[in-house]
Amino acid sequence: MSLASESALQRLAVETAADIGLALGQAGQVARTPIRGSVVATIAPTEGVDDAVQRAADAFKRWRTTPAPTRGSTVARLGALLRANKDGLATLVALEAGKIMTEARGEIQEMIDICDLAVGLSRQLFGLTIASERPDHRLSELWHPLGPVGVITAFNFPAAVWAWNAALAIVCGDPVIWKPSDNATLVATAIHVLANRAAIDTGAPADLFTLVLGGTDTASELAEHVGVPLVSATGSTSMGRALAPRIAARFGRALLELGGNNAAIMAPSADVELAVRAVTFAAAGTAGQRCTTLRRLIVHRSRRDEVLGRLARTYENLPVGDPLDPHTLVGPLIDATAFRRFDDALRALRDEGGDLVVGGGRELGDDAPDAFYVRPAIATMPRQTELVRTETFGPLLYLLTYDTLDEAIALNNDVPQGLASSIFTNDMREAERFTGPNGSDCGIANVNIGPSGAEIGGAFGGEKETGGGRESGSDAWKAYMRRSTATVNYGNDLPLAQGVRFG
Repeated sequence: MSLASESALQRLAVETAADIGLALGQAGQVARTPIRGSVVATIAPTEGVDDAVQRAADAFKRWRTTPAPTRGSTVARLGALLRANKDGLATLVALEAGKIMTEARGEIQEMIDICDLAVGLSRQLFGLTIASERPDHRLSELWHPLGPVGVITAFNFPAAVWAWNAALAIVCGDPVIWKPSDNATLVATAIHVLANRAAIDTGAPADLFTLVLGGTDTASELAEHVGVPLVSATGSTSMGRALAPRIAARFGRALLELGGNNAAIMAPSADVELAVRAVTFAAAGTAGQRCTTLRRLIVHRSRRDEVLGRLARTYENLPVGDPLDPHTLVGPLIDATAFRRFDDALRALRDEGGDLVVGGGRELGDDAPDAFYVRPAIATMPRQTELVRTETFGPLLYLLTYDTLDEAIALNNDVPQGLASSIFTNDMREAERFTGPNGSDCGIANVNIGPSGAEIGGAFGGEKETGGGRESGSDAWKAYMRRSTATVNYGNDLPLAQGVRFG
C-alpha cells in the first residue's frame, strides 16, 4: 500500500484548515502527521496560562448568571458548526492522529452527540428539595457554576474528549481552557476556531473558550493555577501521577481519565464469530492506541485453539497503511516512542515465557522511515506476568486461559488499572455475575461487545489507576458545578435542629 507524499499531506492540511476558517502561519508550533512523520502545518503560538485564566475568569462573571437554557444555545450552535464541518475535521484527525477515516468521522460525530445531550441537559440541571425536621423551614440542594475549567487532552482522541468536557462545562456555566496534546495542535486549533464562532454567533462572552498550546510545563502550570477550580486530564497514568498532586496541593478538583489494561473473557458458550469481530476491532482498532483498547483476552481452555486460530487468520489479513485510504483498517503509531514501547514489549514477552503467534513486524519502513506502521500482534502467555499487567499503548493482545469463571474474573481484576472490561457469553448467570458487585471492578463492564467504544449517554471513566473520574453522560455534569445546601426559614420562630435549645 503506497502512502500520500509529504507535499500532498501538507496541501491537504492547509486546504482543509482554510475551509474551516483557520489560517496557518509560517512561524510557531509545527504540527506533524504520523502518516509520514512529516510536518504538515505551522500554528501560531497562543498566550500563556495566566492570561488565559484571567480572560476565562472575566468571562465567568457574566456566564455564571446567564440562564442555563441560554447557555445551551451556544452549545447548540457549536454542534451545528461541527455538523457543517464534520468531513474537514475528520480529515484533520486522520492527518494528525493517524486514525482511519471511519474512526475519525465517528469521533467528530461523538462531539456532535455530546452537544445534543448537553443542550437537553441545559433545562435539566436539577437540585433537590429535602424534608426539614423544623417547622416552616425549606431545605434544598442547589447546583451553581464552578468557575473556569481546565481540560487537558491526549492525542488519541484529539477532539471528542474536549467536547465531553466542554459541552457539559459550558451549559453548567463554566468557561473552558483547553490544553491539547502536542501531537494534536492542528485539530485543537481548528475546533477552537469553530467554538469561538459559536460564542460570537450567540452573543456569549468573549473568551468563553480559550486555548493554550505547550508541553508538560504548560500542563503543570494549568494544574497548579488557583484560578482553575477543576482540571480534567486525560492521558497516561504517569501523567495523572504528575498532575494530581499539583492540583490537590491547592485543594483543586481533579477529574482524571487515565490508562487502561482492558480484558475480555470468552466463556464456553460464547458466540465465537461475534466475539472475533469484536475482539479484532477492540484490540487492533486505532492501532491499539485507545485507553479502552483490548489488551488481554481470557479464553476458556476448551475454546482456546479455536479462538486463537480464528483470530490469527483475521489478523494476518488486516490492511495496515495510510489511514486516508478507505481500505485501511490499521493506521500508524503516533511516533517513534510509541513504536519503541511496542517493540520492547514484544522482546520482553519471550523472556516471560510468552509466544508471539502472529504480527509484530514493522511495515512501510522503506517508504516512510519517519513513520511507524506495525502488524497487530497476538501473543499467548502462560500466566499474567508483570508485563501483561503493564499497559502497552499499541496493538499487542495477550491471550490467557482459564478454567472457572472465578478464575477469569480474578484475572480481569488483577491489574492496577480499572477502566473497561467485557465478557462474551450466552449464559445469563455469567453475564449478571460479571456486571455485578462480585464481578468486574472496572468502570465499564460490557456483555457480548468489546471494551472499546462508548456511547455519550453513559458516564465514561474507570477505577484504581484509571483515576476515578467520569466524563460525558449520566450525572457527570455534577463534576463541573458546586453544590450548595440552602435552608430557608419562612416562619416567625427559630427552632434549632436536633432539638437544641439555646437561651
